[in-house]
Amino acid sequence: MYRFLLTPRWWGINVFVVLAIPFCIFMGSWQLGRFEDRVQDHHGATTQAESNRDASARPLAELLPVDKATVGKQVTASGRYGKQLLVPDRELDGKRGYYVLTLLRTDSGQALPVVRGWLPGDADPAKAPAPPAGEVTVTGALQATETPGDNGVSARGGLPAGQTAAISTASLVNLVPDDVYDAWVTLNKGDSGMRAVPVSAPQNTGLDLKAFQNLGYTAEWFAFVGFVVFMWFRLLRREVELARDAELGLVPDDTDGNQGGGDTEREPEPRPSPSGV
Repeated sequence: MYRFLLTPRWWGINVFVVLAIPFCIFMGSWQLGRFEDRVQDHHGATTQAESNRDASARPLAELLPVDKATVGKQVTASGRYGKQLLVPDRELDGKRGYYVLTLLRTDSGQALPVVRGWLPGDADPAKAPAPPAGEVTVTGALQATETPGDNGVSARGGLPAGQTAAISTASLVNLVPDDVYDAWVTLNKGDSGMRAVPVSAPQNTGLDLKAFQNLGYTAEWFAFVGFVVFMWFRLLRREVELARDAELGLVPDDTDGNQGGGDTEREPEPRPSPSGV
C-alpha cells in the first residue's frame, strides 16, 4: 500500500519536508534570539540610565567615542558658546516644539553641540534665549549623533536658515565653521527657563517595532513548520486512500502503477437510429 513512497514524486516531497522543517526551526530560533537580545539590551539600557543619573560627571575626552557603554553618562566640558541653531519638530510629553542647540567651542578647537533646552510651538529664533557669554562649564548627558529617519528624527530638508533636522556631524558640518564632535550633550537642567531634554536611549536597545517584528517572524517560521507537516500528512492520507480504493477495485489501477491517475477508455454510447427505434 505504501509503495508509492518509493516513486520519484514522493522522493522529492520527502526530501523537501526533511530539509524545510530544520531550516524553519533554525530561522524561527534565530528570530527569537534576536528578540531576546533586544529585550536584554532594553533592560540593560534602562539599568544603565538609572545608574548614569547618580554617577559623577567625567571630562568629555574620557568618554569618547560614544558607544552603548558611554551613551547617557554624565559629562562635563568647558568653553565658549558660539553659533546657535534650532531643531524643529521635536516632541516632549506629547507636545510639539523644538530644541535650542548651541555650539560650545572647547579648548581643543572643536565645537560640542549642546542642547540647552526645549520650547513649545514652531521654531522661532526670536523666542530662543541667547546663550550665556564668556567661559562656561556645562554638565549633562552624553548622546550619540542622530541618524535622520531613525527614532523619530526628521529627514526632511529645505529648512530655514539657522535650523537643522538632525543633531549629527554630517548635518552640522555644513552649518558651522568649526570642526564638530561626533557626539552631543543635553543639559541636566534647562537653560534660561527652558525645559531640559530627556536622555535618549541608545539605538536598537528598545522594545520598538523592529523587536516585535522579530517576534512576529518567529511565529511565522514555526507556523510554517506546522503547515509543512500538515500538508505532508494530508498528501500521504490521500495517496493511502487511493491505494486502498484501488485494492478494493473502486479505482482502476493502470499499468504504470498510478491509482486513479490515468485516463481510461470509455465505450461509446449507442446512438439512436433515425427512426427512433
